Amino acid sequence: MTKNDRKKADFTKALLKWHSALNFRQMPWKGEKEPYRIWLSEVILQQTRVDQGRAYYEKFITAFPGIHDLANAPEQQVFKLWEGLGYYNRCRNLIATAKTISTDFNGQFPSAYEDILALKGIGPYTAAAIASFAFGLPYAVVDGNVTRVIARYFGITTPIDSTNGKKEFAVMARDLLDPGQPAIYNQAIMDFGATVCTPRNPQCVSCIHQTGCAAWQKGTIAQLPVKAKAGPKRQRCFYYFIVETPQDEVYIRRRAGKDIWEGLYEFILYESSGTAWPEEVLQSDFARQLFDGQTLTVRYISSVYRQELSHQSLQGQFITVRLSRPLTSPDGYQLVPRSALAAYPFPKFIKDWLSEESPAQTLF
Repeated sequence: MTKNDRKKADFTKALLKWHSALNFRQMPWKGEKEPYRIWLSEVILQQTRVDQGRAYYEKFITAFPGIHDLANAPEQQVFKLWEGLGYYNRCRNLIATAKTISTDFNGQFPSAYEDILALKGIGPYTAAAIASFAFGLPYAVVDGNVTRVIARYFGITTPIDSTNGKKEFAVMARDLLDPGQPAIYNQAIMDFGATVCTPRNPQCVSCIHQTGCAAWQKGTIAQLPVKAKAGPKRQRCFYYFIVETPQDEVYIRRRAGKDIWEGLYEFILYESSGTAWPEEVLQSDFARQLFDGQTLTVRYISSVYRQELSHQSLQGQFITVRLSRPLTSPDGYQLVPRSALAAYPFPKFIKDWLSEESPAQTLF
């Protein structure tokens, strides 16, 4: 056995010993063997903190106890339950995969890793989690917690989000896996990264891996893992017209196309190429064509709202106007009572405004 092989074996042995003695992360999906529930928890926890994801997981399990329930549910209901979690492509893939399993597999999750990986929205990490936790197959999970632990312990400086880095960490994770107890090992390394080898303020002084950790020995804990430099974010400016009718109805539409928030609802949108004053938005060609010379009353103009997405920075405002008569069939929009808005799933940008809307926002 080479020195490096010994280092790997020592790492795995110490990790499993730590897990059996000090494992204290209690979560509703922990120890779960049902693949549907494992899949649901993993999809929810992608890009989501555990403390936030727990409530969503419990809501979904209550609403959709089995995969047929999720597959047959109205999409609007599923999106509404997902509302606030962001990264809505996860929800679209969740629905699509539920329908596939319900129809093609008679509601039974496939048990082979390759078949699990072929499902929409399931990547190597989620497939490994389902395969190991539900079916005891020897596949190593590789998530942010895992790569951080491995990068620090072995001193790996290859960027974790690069093509070479993904391959390197996948191979290392596979080599460290205990094939005889893959579920326990996978849970142990994820727990260790979440509670001991944390992104900030890791518990290095009391860490079981301290003597073998390359980052501890070299003083590079804060520098590992390495990420490739991200490119500039796309800047977008959204201005929403909340167009009210005398019957206290407003216009909304479901977003379509391959853009952010596909499948969610929004008010009448004017997207500007740059920051604009509300008065400029009201006098734009878009507004002139929309209102077609109709008399309108500007009721409220909100403060500026902002939201940061992974590759986009959003900002904009909400302009509430009241008309004397309905618009002439704006393309794709429908009239709904304001009292019914709570039934529709909206992106966080709009949901934040809806939860805070009050006359106090008025700039006039």
